[in-house]
Amino acid sequence: MSTNLLYAAIAAIAVGFVMFLFSSKERGENGEWSSALQWGYLLIMVGIFGVLSFNMSFTAVLLVFVAFTGIIWIIHKFRLSRDPSHKDRGHFTDYMSGFFPIILFVFVLRTFVAEPFQIPSSSMRPGLVVGDFILVNKFAYGIRKPIINDVLVETGKIQRGDVVVFNYPEDTSVNYIKRAVGLPGDVVEYKNKVLSVNGQVMADKADGKETYTENTRQYGVMDIEANAYRENIGDHSFRVLKMAGQPSFIPQAVRASFPFRDNCEYAEDGSSFKCIVPKGHYFMMGDNRDNSEDSRYWGFVDDQLIVGKAFFIWMNFRDKSRIGKSIQ
Repeated sequence: MSTNLLYAAIAAIAVGFVMFLFSSKERGENGEWSSALQWGYLLIMVGIFGVLSFNMSFTAVLLVFVAFTGIIWIIHKFRLSRDPSHKDRGHFTDYMSGFFPIILFVFVLRTFVAEPFQIPSSSMRPGLVVGDFILVNKFAYGIRKPIINDVLVETGKIQRGDVVVFNYPEDTSVNYIKRAVGLPGDVVEYKNKVLSVNGQVMADKADGKETYTENTRQYGVMDIEANAYRENIGDHSFRVLKMAGQPSFIPQAVRASFPFRDNCEYAEDGSSFKCIVPKGHYFMMGDNRDNSEDSRYWGFVDDQLIVGKAFFIWMNFRDKSRIGKSIQ
């Protein structure tokens, strides 16, 4: 969450509090609380949600609100049962209790069923582009406990070639999306830009060229041309991009230390590397091989960092033709 959004959240709390102070605390003739009171409570809730989101994950904030509104809902139901007219005379519990079923539904949906994400970079071109809004299946790799992310009920495992969303190992508040090319125990080798797993070469076939515009930190907006190849991993067939003249990896960008770094061997000239994937971890690579910061540089992805399996593009405001495409 950006600092500007934090200020907006604080402003919402302030405006909501002012509206609350100057609003009527009595029901109107129609039996409803005043609009100013309702808007005041709503703005305060939105503001508090925003402030908490500054230092907490969205799931954690939802869990806090589920617990908070759940307690209010219980108090509200208790008051209704004790009042002869079956009304809650407290404006706070009467109004705020209505949020509980909505927040609970959103929490269950996002935590256990599906969650939307937006593609922020070109690392998964040509299959996924900047501006794609995707859906991620949250139960494809097991129903997981909120926050701690341990598998509660096993429903499936990551397969080679799956496109996976996960928490970035170096900053778990950030979500990454890459393709799983190595499973626990696999030997992953990338030599002269040819991928092999357990000694088996993942053959690729030339499939034209791709040109796209990239806003780079160093050079600003520029057009990039890359060769496209058709690659097959497991049950997945997809296109990858490789730029002529680029090494298998950039040696200077490889972290000096990351968990299980001793499992990897890097050629000094960047021509090849070989890694043995440790237990409970995965090796991830972007399809845009020369424009992706992935496991080549920062290491393996722990199973506890897995968010889910990307499966569907539901929106792209720049290119409507991409809407409805499945993710290969």
